[in-house]
Amino acid sequence: MDAGRSIRNRRRGSLLYRLVNDGTEEEKVKGQPSATRTLRHRPPTECLAWARRQDVNCEVASSLKQPPSPQSKSKVFREDGIVSGYRNPQSSARDCLVSIFQLTNETLNIWTHFLPAWYFLWRLLVLWHSVDFYNEAYAWPLLVYMFFSCLYPFTSSCAHTFSTMSTHARHVCYFLDYGALSLYSLGCAITYRAYVMADRWINNALHTCFVPVAALNTLVCTTLSCYSRFLEVEQPRLSKTLRLIAFAYPFLFDNVPLFHRLFLCWGDDCSHNASVPTHYCHLLFAFLTCFLFASHLPERLAPGCFDYIGHSHQLFHICAVAGTHFQLEAVVADMGFRRSWLLAHAPLPSLGGTLGVTAAALLLNLLLIAAFIAALACAPGSSSFLLSSLADRVKPKAE
Repeated sequence: MDAGRSIRNRRRGSLLYRLVNDGTEEEKVKGQPSATRTLRHRPPTECLAWARRQDVNCEVASSLKQPPSPQSKSKVFREDGIVSGYRNPQSSARDCLVSIFQLTNETLNIWTHFLPAWYFLWRLLVLWHSVDFYNEAYAWPLLVYMFFSCLYPFTSSCAHTFSTMSTHARHVCYFLDYGALSLYSLGCAITYRAYVMADRWINNALHTCFVPVAALNTLVCTTLSCYSRFLEVEQPRLSKTLRLIAFAYPFLFDNVPLFHRLFLCWGDDCSHNASVPTHYCHLLFAFLTCFLFASHLPERLAPGCFDYIGHSHQLFHICAVAGTHFQLEAVVADMGFRRSWLLAHAPLPSLGGTLGVTAAALLLNLLLIAAFIAALACAPGSSSFLLSSLADRVKPKAE
């Protein structure tokens, strides 16, 4: 009798081991229909309780592999060099909104983009009174640019606000943030084609295909940046590199006409005017933005000293907004200084080439983000797909 009971315990213990390690297994208990149970992501206490109900030796159950600890799951919420000031990673929407007015390591990240979003909206309203956006096709590229200049900081502030509702919500928030940044690069390309290209490049091959290529670049940028989040825990360096490439590539492409005009073009047909110093200011802040994003300075040199004020992401936000401000000033200046020449020699911006391309790129990027959200939601364990290792997700069938 005791020997038979010991054999049954060992068999049930082996079954529990497979349930905890493989995720699901069909359990057939005498007198009960077969049932599929998932214990992999259950707390250890639930596993032990199940063992007791099935008459499994608890010494066997307690020695089994345990689910990942909360500390391993919290890695996705932590940043290099930031030691304290983190919010609860399971905050409610109300908690997230209240945290805007509390001092955390995200507070200034939120405000350094929330306030500039309203500043750019104010600039748009001021321009609306002096520029006929309805009837003047020449002004349509500026309207597209202003729309995305308002959108990307607002989306960023919302992403930072609600990113601690859950691991799943964090990734969705940043998917949308990356999409807004991608579309901002399209707004830059449309205005640069319309107002910034040097006179000698007007009507050449690059001038003709510049906007369609920039629209495709938004899809590349959104794809790489969103995919990088799937590598964030397993391969953080590769994730960071992909994200850096995702945003550096459209920036470099968009600024090819500006680089040519400022550094490689000499002569009367190079459009050197009073906007050039402002363009230099924009490039300076763009370089600082890239440097801060890639370097994690200064918190990398003194972990814990810049948790609340002065860490790289806050400075990154400030430099990005300052760069956008100078870019706007330079574009508006070029739009005014070169108006007569461009109207005489360049084709007017078309509705399809400005608002049409913008609407198509917006729709395609939203569909792309929806696909990433679906991949996230359909993954085994949902958000745990982004937290568990590949070895844990793909188990050999021989086990």
